[in-house]
Amino acid sequence: MKIRGAEIIVKTLIDEGVDTIFGYPGGSVIQVFDALYDYKDKLKLVRTSHEQGAAHAADGYARSTGKVGLILATSGPGATNIVTGIATAFMDSIPLVCITGNAGRKLLGKDSFQEIDIMGITMPITKHNFIVRDVKFLQDTIRRAFMIANSGRKGPVLIDIPSDIMAELCNYEKKESLKEEKKDQVNEDEILEIANCINSSKKPIIYSGGGVTASESFKELRKLIKLSNIPACNTIMGIGVLGYEDELNLGMLGMHGKYSTNNAIAECDLLIACGVRFSDRVALNTKKFAKNAKIIHIDIDKSEIDKNIYADYKLVGDVKEVLNALLSKIEKKERRDWLDHINELRKEDYRPVDSKDKIKPHQVIKYISKTLGEDMIFVTDVGQHQMWTAQYCGRTKPRSFLTSGGLGTMGFGYGAAMGAKVGNPDRNVVLITGDGSFNMNFNEIITAVNNNIKVITVVMKNKTLGMVRQWQHLLYNDRFSGTNMEENIDYINLSKSLGACDFSY
Repeated sequence: MKIRGAEIIVKTLIDEGVDTIFGYPGGSVIQVFDALYDYKDKLKLVRTSHEQGAAHAADGYARSTGKVGLILATSGPGATNIVTGIATAFMDSIPLVCITGNAGRKLLGKDSFQEIDIMGITMPITKHNFIVRDVKFLQDTIRRAFMIANSGRKGPVLIDIPSDIMAELCNYEKKESLKEEKKDQVNEDEILEIANCINSSKKPIIYSGGGVTASESFKELRKLIKLSNIPACNTIMGIGVLGYEDELNLGMLGMHGKYSTNNAIAECDLLIACGVRFSDRVALNTKKFAKNAKIIHIDIDKSEIDKNIYADYKLVGDVKEVLNALLSKIEKKERRDWLDHINELRKEDYRPVDSKDKIKPHQVIKYISKTLGEDMIFVTDVGQHQMWTAQYCGRTKPRSFLTSGGLGTMGFGYGAAMGAKVGNPDRNVVLITGDGSFNMNFNEIITAVNNNIKVITVVMKNKTLGMVRQWQHLLYNDRFSGTNMEENIDYINLSKSLGACDFSY
């Protein structure tokens, strides 16, 4: 049976398990939106206020569910409007499939209306991208895109489809999803060598990142930590392995991490890095970072090994598979001397004091976490509020703290929170944001209202771009340039005018 290319797109998305599309209509994708009309019972369409909001929503959906997020945008400005969202996902290894329309094939290369080389633009920020030039390749291209996005080191894939492809007829037959051919990645000799290294270490530390979330290896990592009594720290992308009060939880390291954690890293004799990339936020001075330690680096992406920090032991593979192979060879240890020393270091940490007269950020975050419980999802934008939330959110479940870690995208939060709520309708989703970030994409409140997406938003309004202002205070002698926000927006009345409920304190 022959059907239109537009319907092939919709049917293939359903075959790939897609249940929600985030997007915005336009001329070059109008046929896809027309095809979606007949599949309302199988595909939820969330039409956002802006394509960037759609990209962040698909990202938040993917981060919170582990599924591939789906973006649908028109040609020209529609396509370019999702670029920041694609880059955000790329930097944090989030699986997205982005479908864009373009001018018809005969019009390509002629500066046609809304024609843009979106493949060229997105080449550095996607795992792969495609342009479909023949309708008979459309179905398999989409299937390949999903396989690429969700395999190995996950990430965004873009498919650019000329508008005339969507109108052409082609045979369609349902096919199974493509699966990555996995090779045996675990080398037993390497595993034994690493296990011996861990068992003999006196002052080890585990350092985990977004790769632990991507590989769904929280359970295995906790087992390793508890069995061997190794204290563990994390990047902002690796939050949720241990409880906030757990003695073995060192919290975040690096620029925005704890004093005691960074000092412990400097003193450790072994650093076990799981699913991390040793970014400049963690290891700015690579010559001094963990200079007394042997380093074990486990990562699925071979290109990350030795890229920023030289590793003495290198294991390329899925973190979950490696940890499973390692666990049976790890000896139970007490390591009381090392833990006692770390507890001494903790005495020098900054400890915020609660106030009865004023509401302090850490109090707000801890109260929300305690009140709504472990099952809630925190989402942040980027700035001081992001780091406060990371320090005090106390998440112990995977995929319950969502933030833009690599690109640091202000305006990410509201769209991502919507996507998280769509993907997890029975969980509370709370966005912690600042007025600087919120001003960038608060138009997506309209989307939330129109689609009954119940996101709780906390705006920390300090009338400044707080993190940049903090740098100006510390490094530029209080020369505050461009960081004071003179606008006095009434967010309560703004939200009410857009149809949202309000609560002011």
